[in-house]
Amino acid sequence: MASDVNTILGMTESTFRLSIFAAAFLFFSTLEAAIPRRRRIQSRLKRWTTNASLLVIATMLVRVLALAAPLLAMTAAASLSLELGWGLLHYIELPLVVSVLLAIAALDLAIWFQHLISHKVPLFWRFHRVHHADRDLDASSALRFHPIEIAASSLYKLVLVFLLGPSVIAVILFEVVLNASAMFNHANLALPRWLDRILRTILVTPDMHRVHHSVHSHEHDTNFGFCLSLWDRIFGTYTSEPQDGHIDMKIGLSDQQDATTDSLSWSLKYPVK
Repeated sequence: MASDVNTILGMTESTFRLSIFAAAFLFFSTLEAAIPRRRRIQSRLKRWTTNASLLVIATMLVRVLALAAPLLAMTAAASLSLELGWGLLHYIELPLVVSVLLAIAALDLAIWFQHLISHKVPLFWRFHRVHHADRDLDASSALRFHPIEIAASSLYKLVLVFLLGPSVIAVILFEVVLNASAMFNHANLALPRWLDRILRTILVTPDMHRVHHSVHSHEHDTNFGFCLSLWDRIFGTYTSEPQDGHIDMKIGLSDQQDATTDSLSWSLKYPVK
């Protein structure tokens, strides 16, 4: 099955994922330029350069690690788990579509839990706060994670694949959905209130996720979801609106409002300061 899905729409898996990633970034960046929610306070060019550079460095680090541990690629891990019969879903007879949807939902829940832990464990928070140091939010903020955090996340997802046993196609679709939804909910979009209200019954919307980037700790310790909004509602970590309103609220870290958070060198060194 792995070989059957290794080519999607005539493209290799990596080309397919990169194409979707680029298309999603272009779409949401264009949309937020047309209907922005908030005014920017930092240079877009410098922020985008820094955020993109963090992604490039993280990707290079994961690929270097993958030379020593090829299973860091989730699709390779999913293929091996199928061969070995490891993972819960290998023991449940389900139609393919149901199995794929269940796997995507389970992986999304696991990422919600990872996000929660990254706020609660001081060592993990040291690296995750690089993401929260962004003082503006837009689609590029979805790229802004410290390379060490990305590498640790790859190991975490590897364990998830062996425990859950999702199909290769489910893993590919999950990665695409995760990246696209992260760009959507970080986007600086002024969605109509009625549309936001409808969407957030299922998905994490920009207004919902913006609360998570508030300088107030009681707000940035809520709304941990990346794709599905129901996990925060189920586990009592949902906040509907920021106390200062979406226009007047401050985004970022309360003790880094004057720092050069849009600098690449600052972002790389911040966890060890």
